[in-house]
Amino acid sequence: MTTQRYAHDILQPHALPLMQRLPESIFQQGNTRCHTERVSQYYLRTVTILHWPARSPDLSPIEHIWDHFGRRVGHPTSFNELEARLQQIWNEMSQDIIQNLFFCLFN
Repeated sequence: MTTQRYAHDILQPHALPLMQRLPESIFQQGNTRCHTERVSQYYLRTVTILHWPARSPDLSPIEHIWDHFGRRVGHPTSFNELEARLQQIWNEMSQDIIQNLFFCLFN
């Protein structure tokens, strides 16, 4: 993903409005180029960011949630189908799955 696409298709229309509605929240992203370029940093200048140390192990629980989604999403043929399938997976995800993902990370 290019930095421009990340900034214009993800940060500006989705991440920033969400972060503005949640003023006490902290935004975290990885160290990929599109996350660390000046353009992305410019968009995030008003957001509290938890920086990801270089070459750190993947300790973010959200990565394990994404893995859970990835194993179940299948092969949608349209964006609408993908969105519906992700929403269905989220709605069906039990609290036990989420707790187990956190437990595995910190024990």
